[in-house]
Amino acid sequence: MSIQQDIFGNSIMVTPKTEGIKYAGSKLKILPSIIGIVSELKGVKKVLDGFSGTTRVSQALAQLGYDVTSSDISAWSEVFSTCYLKSKKPDAFYQRILDHLNGLKGHDGWYTEYYGAVSNEVKRPFQEKNTRRLDAIRDEIEVLNLEWEDKCVILTSLIYALDSVDSTLGHYAAYLSKWSSRSYNDLYLKLPRRFDTTQGHHRVVCGDIFETLADDEYDLAYFDPPYGSNNEKMPPSRVRYASYYHIWTTIINHDKPTVFGKVNRREDSRDRVACSVFEEFRKDENGSFIAMQALRRMVQQTKSRYILLSYSSGGRATKQELNEIISESGKLLKAVEIDYKQNVMANMRRTNEWINSDGKHHEYLFLMEKDLAEVLTSDGGIDVRRYSKFECAQAC
Repeated sequence: MSIQQDIFGNSIMVTPKTEGIKYAGSKLKILPSIIGIVSELKGVKKVLDGFSGTTRVSQALAQLGYDVTSSDISAWSEVFSTCYLKSKKPDAFYQRILDHLNGLKGHDGWYTEYYGAVSNEVKRPFQEKNTRRLDAIRDEIEVLNLEWEDKCVILTSLIYALDSVDSTLGHYAAYLSKWSSRSYNDLYLKLPRRFDTTQGHHRVVCGDIFETLADDEYDLAYFDPPYGSNNEKMPPSRVRYASYYHIWTTIINHDKPTVFGKVNRREDSRDRVACSVFEEFRKDENGSFIAMQALRRMVQQTKSRYILLSYSSGGRATKQELNEIISESGKLLKAVEIDYKQNVMANMRRTNEWINSDGKHHEYLFLMEKDLAEVLTSDGGIDVRRYSKFECAQAC
C-alpha cells in the first residue's frame, strides 16, 4: 500500500488508481475502506474478488501486491479482468492497434440498426455517428485475429469509449428521452491504464461462484453479491445485471443476437433465462429470501480464513439474517458503515456490534473470520468440526 504524509506530517493512505464503467454496483467510493480493512490483516497474500464486476477491487489489490483471483459470471467482467491482470505486451503494441481502429470509416451495421439514432424520436443509447464507428471497429477487431489477452485490452478500450458517449443513466435497461451532452462527442479509443502484473500470480475466472469456491482456497475472500432490491414493486428484470449491461455482453461476444423490447435487450437476458440465485426476489417455504440461502451456502463453502462482505441497506438482506449467516460460520471482527452523501472516510464507524442505521442509504462492510472447518457431505449436509481448517491442516 502506498503511504504518504500530509503537510502536518501525518500518514495518509493512497488508494491505487482504477478504471471502470458507470456501474450500479461500483465500489469506487468505498474502495479506500476496503483496502484499509484488508491491509490491516496479517498473513494475507492470496485474495478472491468473488463478484468482480468492473474489477476495481481486483485492480487495486493487484497493484498493492496481492495475488488476485478475479471471478464473475459476466463476459465483460472477464474481459476487464484479463485486460488488467493478464495482458503482458507493452503499451506501444496496443496503441498501434487503437490508432488503426480510430482511423476506420464508420458504416451502417447491426449496432446502428438497434442502438443508434439521429434524433430522439426513437430512444437509443448512442447517436448514430458513434454506432457507425462501433460497427466498423467491432467488425475489424475480429479480422485482426488477436490473442485473447490482447483482444481483451482492445475490447476494454472500446467499452470505455462507448461508456463515455452514451445517453443513459449508467445502465441499458432504459434510455434518456433527450440526448445527453456527452453523446455528442465522437467515439475515440484510448489505451486502458494498465499496470505491472509480472510480480503477481493472478487468475481470471468466468463462471458460477460456487465452482470457483470449490476450485481453490484463499487467505481472504471479498464478496459483493447483488442481493437484489428490497423494493417489492420493482420487477426483477430491472435489478439484474444481465439486463442492465446486455449491450456489453453483445459487444464482447459480437454474436448479434435476437433482441426484444423497447431497449432491444438480448433474448438471453430475460428473467427466466438470466436469473441468478443471488438476485432471486422470492422467498422459500420458511419465509426466508432464496438469495440469503445462497449467501449462507457461499459463506459456508468458502475456504478462506477471512471473508469481507459488502452490503447495501437497499438490499433484500436484513441485518439479522446477515448476522446469523456470519455467526454460523465464524465471528464478526469488524463492521463499517459508510454514508455516500458525506465524506466516506470521515463518516466511517467501526464496531464489533451491528450498526443501527438512521434510515438513509448506507453501504456496509463486514469482516469475519472463519473459525470452523465446514465440509459439505455428499448428501448436502454440513459436518461442522470444532477446530479451524488451518489448525486441521497443521495437525495433518
